[in-house]
Amino acid sequence: MHARNSFLLSFLFISLLFAGVSAAQLRPTPAPPIIGAKSYLMIDSQTGHVLAEHQADERLAPASLTKLMTTYVVFHALKEQQIQLGDEVTVSEKAWRTPGSRMFIEVGSQVTIKDLLLGMIVQSGNDASVALAEHVAGTESVFADLMNQYAQSIGMASSHFMNATGLPHDDHYSTARDLATLARAIIAEFPNLYQWHAVKEFTYNDITQPNRNNLLWRDASVDGMKTGHTDAAGYCLVSSAERDGMRVIAVVLGTSSAKARIDGSQALINYGFRFFETRLVYAARQEITQVRVWKSAKEYTSLGVLDDLYMTIPRGSYDSLKMIQNIPAILEAPVAQGQPLAEIVVSLDGENIANESLRALDDNPQGSLWQRTRDGISLWFE
Repeated sequence: MHARNSFLLSFLFISLLFAGVSAAQLRPTPAPPIIGAKSYLMIDSQTGHVLAEHQADERLAPASLTKLMTTYVVFHALKEQQIQLGDEVTVSEKAWRTPGSRMFIEVGSQVTIKDLLLGMIVQSGNDASVALAEHVAGTESVFADLMNQYAQSIGMASSHFMNATGLPHDDHYSTARDLATLARAIIAEFPNLYQWHAVKEFTYNDITQPNRNNLLWRDASVDGMKTGHTDAAGYCLVSSAERDGMRVIAVVLGTSSAKARIDGSQALINYGFRFFETRLVYAARQEITQVRVWKSAKEYTSLGVLDDLYMTIPRGSYDSLKMIQNIPAILEAPVAQGQPLAEIVVSLDGENIANESLRALDDNPQGSLWQRTRDGISLWFE
């Protein structure tokens, strides 16, 4: 009998021990892969959540990754209808003479904005970059001022551009974090134009050149974005991939070879998709809760978030998320639509991972004299 009781106690102890193992222990997330790069950063494109990083704020020469900033400025000029895709650009001698990778446009020829964009995005043409810069801003130096203004406007605080191509200059630099911010902005603001980054080859002047981003052939989920290389910068790559509705952006700077930048980027992308997921927690304007609003025309006001709330979390941990609502004890009218009235705290395994304001989904003005008087009396007893 004693042996049987000991066995039962031991079994109970082991069961309790395993029951006490945290969800985090059951969902191990290993460290990111080690890749041979001076700097790298990988984020979720939807949320901006950092999935892996190394020296992400080190200022480095961006080489032809600069053309992502050139693209962003030109895309804005298209959006604001300052230029049209069909506009013809006269190629200057400066653009024609620009050294480095080329689209092979001829001085004095007429080339459309669309062809120049494809020549820059797919073929990495320095000549196309300068031609676009001169057409949009008059000169490349004025265009560089535009690049810096747009960079500041989207939070690229550690970047400075001196040209539209990425040719070496002491005052021309960026960081992995800033380049990820830029890639995310292009994808979010210009989803239709972004698709050109997935084009595998482009022919101009009877010369066909392949996209230098070999990940486009290796991984079907990859649809962008840009390679870069100079002696100072090493081999660089900004890549983006989407699988099952989740998109990641990987920035790899300063590798020793074209193969190293591809292999390193692929390793980061696989890591991000394997160990993380991005989920819609609350849809925009979905009622999350109702709150009592005193002295109001309507007794209750619906609360929610005004924009879709996504979260990037360790894969398999969604069911372990805890949502805690912090609502003031007393709320009084008037309430305006969009007004923050409460807060929701999202936690995982005991750690707070997000705080979001809960806002009124509609107006709730002051009630009648009778409603205000009644509620005023009721509040004496609250």
